[in-house]
Amino acid sequence: MTLRLSELNGKMSEPGFWDHPEKARGISQEAVSLQDSLKAIAHFEERCSDLKVLYELSEDDESAERELYAEYLRLNADLDEYLLVVHLNGEYDANNAILSLHVGVGGNDAQDFTQMLLRMYLRWAEKRGFRTELLSQLDGEEAGIREAVLKITGPYAYGYLKSEKGVHRLVRISPFNTNGKRQTSFASVEVMPELKEDQDVVISPDDLKVDTYRSGGAGGQHVNKTESAVRITHLPTGVVVQCQNERSQHNNREVAMALLKSRLAELKERAHMEKVEELVGEQKDMGWGSQIRSYVFNPYQLVKDHRTLAETSDVSGVLDGDIERFIQEYLKKKVQGELTK
Repeated sequence: MTLRLSELNGKMSEPGFWDHPEKARGISQEAVSLQDSLKAIAHFEERCSDLKVLYELSEDDESAERELYAEYLRLNADLDEYLLVVHLNGEYDANNAILSLHVGVGGNDAQDFTQMLLRMYLRWAEKRGFRTELLSQLDGEEAGIREAVLKITGPYAYGYLKSEKGVHRLVRISPFNTNGKRQTSFASVEVMPELKEDQDVVISPDDLKVDTYRSGGAGGQHVNKTESAVRITHLPTGVVVQCQNERSQHNNREVAMALLKSRLAELKERAHMEKVEELVGEQKDMGWGSQIRSYVFNPYQLVKDHRTLAETSDVSGVLDGDIERFIQEYLKKKVQGELTK
């Protein structure tokens, strides 16, 4: 790594290097990243050294042994977290995340489940100290929500949450079923990176279809009586985004355009393609398929991720935001090439 840094420093000192801002910015950012990695490694080495000293001093001292063990657990957890971040090296992994939740099959139960998932991600973000902003929400007719768009702001939010992309399944005795029967319901989660200034996606106005309509739900007389809501369709890919939370049509259009760019960037990254135009038809593959995770309340209690086989019986805890084990297991197995599907 030291050799790599010296190579970068050599390139940065070449004549004319700074005459190419984009090239200079990219390499200088890489140098900063490598330097940060060196600092992190030095920090872990120092903590290991301290742990060794504590071990030598803890002989026949129960209190010191307890402190040693507690520090060992903290160090192990921090190292696991750091190693995961090291592997979050995709173009957008360090970005904020935008989650789009959509109701699936299951009627009122599915709408309620979609709202449960929204709360789950809000609680996960809160526990991590991340900021959240609800960009849009469409309430269900009798219960729950039909869809919602949530922005989560924090380091590597997209890198972590891209593991949540897919169809989620709920199995329980439905409170909306008058016969008290067990019901299976579905909801889908899409995860997109919020683009930074230097990651802008260029979209031709000719590729867009823009519709305006009156927004529904809460929002006051102005929101419901004027056509302030905006729906944008990207014609080459069929991607549709919409926003109705802002009071003005102009603001809703800005938010919708930002969502569209993020969606196209996510598609481009997922398909590993150079041109967005090559993704025509890709959106058709985003329909309902096999679930990535099941949340079962009856006849037993179990949350199981079908890609990693990670599971827990603490269904309530998971729906309260304790999804870290599933995220970490997904990232580990993805790096190791061991995902089941």
